[in-house]
Amino acid sequence: MRLIDPREAHVKPLPTPDADSRDYWQGLKDGKLLLQHCAACGHVQFYQQAICRQCGSEELEHRAASGRGVVHSYSVVHRAPGPAFKQETPYAVLLVELVEGPRMISSLADADPTQVEFDMPVELVCEQVGEQVVLPRFRPVGGLTDGR
Repeated sequence: MRLIDPREAHVKPLPTPDADSRDYWQGLKDGKLLLQHCAACGHVQFYQQAICRQCGSEELEHRAASGRGVVHSYSVVHRAPGPAFKQETPYAVLLVELVEGPRMISSLADADPTQVEFDMPVELVCEQVGEQVVLPRFRPVGGLTDGR
């Protein structure tokens, strides 16, 4: 087990792209949410992998998603999991069902997290969080502004 250096405790962890996810992260930098589409069976998947989870084919291509979906499930976090997230509470962690079918975990942007509802329509927001990292977040479609 790796102990966390106290100087690092206030720094949020950032994703590290690998060979399977490099195109996905580049797509976010370009303002697009890329999903993998299998040329063999038509399956659409998220998160990026080297093979189709449906049929095992390696014939995968990236296509830009609409960036729209609905909140399938959510949790409002009132107690930060660590010092790096303390200033953000409360915040909402979302399970978004994308129009294209896959579900992805993300967080709420530009809205009051205590007002999230099941089946609430949301749209993608590409948020720059570092020089090299852009995160996918979702904001409500129409209304529900941040009251904080």
